[in-house]
Amino acid sequence: MVDLIDETADYVLELSSPQRLNILFKLLGKNLTPSTCAKEVDATRQEVHRNFTRLEKNGLIKKTMDGTYALTTFGKSICTQVPSLVFLMQNRKYFENHDFGDIPNKFNMRCGQLAISNRVKGVSKVLEQWKNIYKNSEDYIYEVIPEVPLDIIEPLVKQVKNGVKFHYIFSESTVVPKGRKALLKKLGFDKLIEKGLVERRMVAKIQTTLVLNEKEACVMFPGNEGEPDITEMFYSDDPLFHEWCLDYFRYCWYGSDIFKESKLKE
Repeated sequence: MVDLIDETADYVLELSSPQRLNILFKLLGKNLTPSTCAKEVDATRQEVHRNFTRLEKNGLIKKTMDGTYALTTFGKSICTQVPSLVFLMQNRKYFENHDFGDIPNKFNMRCGQLAISNRVKGVSKVLEQWKNIYKNSEDYIYEVIPEVPLDIIEPLVKQVKNGVKFHYIFSESTVVPKGRKALLKKLGFDKLIEKGLVERRMVAKIQTTLVLNEKEACVMFPGNEGEPDITEMFYSDDPLFHEWCLDYFRYCWYGSDIFKESKLKE
């Protein structure tokens, strides 16, 4: 076990060079020669050639029949792990006060898919982006939410009336504002449920907030005490980010129970 840890530490050292990491990600897109790669990473041919040699020696890249270099299977696999480190390092301060809550480890291990995202701070900016996700929807809106801000209800119902399908999950303790029931009745929400445009589910507790449409998504992780926090969000229209959010929504949906309005209190 000690030998394995030492070997792993050696590989981490190989990845500690920004240029070597850059080379790996350039090769993820296409095969390159050291000379061509030097132009793409804005470095000297000698320097890049030296790093190619190190990467080849450590089994991360290989020379092909046409003289170009490609990633090995091992090299490709390493590239899939690096984004997780990038995401966590980029947001190290954030995760001093937040965690992944009750999200299963299989999603934590895929957090690199969240790397290409913008961090939106402040309740007003968060709600603005939240409503933009509604506005931009054409197919569906999916949500896992522990709190319902009153001013998001009308923009949401407007989209559902335009034919957008709305699936959402509440917790038994979801915070709903006073006047919600009256507003939903006024907007004809029950008729939208009858038409099948709205489907609802419920779980015992929600820590992580999720809002997405067919092409963009946002996620809000809980504070260290496990309480939901909608004052900051990670937002993106990147396909990998969206895939993570969609997969997590499906996981929550299939693990949820029948919706019971009687459990909610205004």
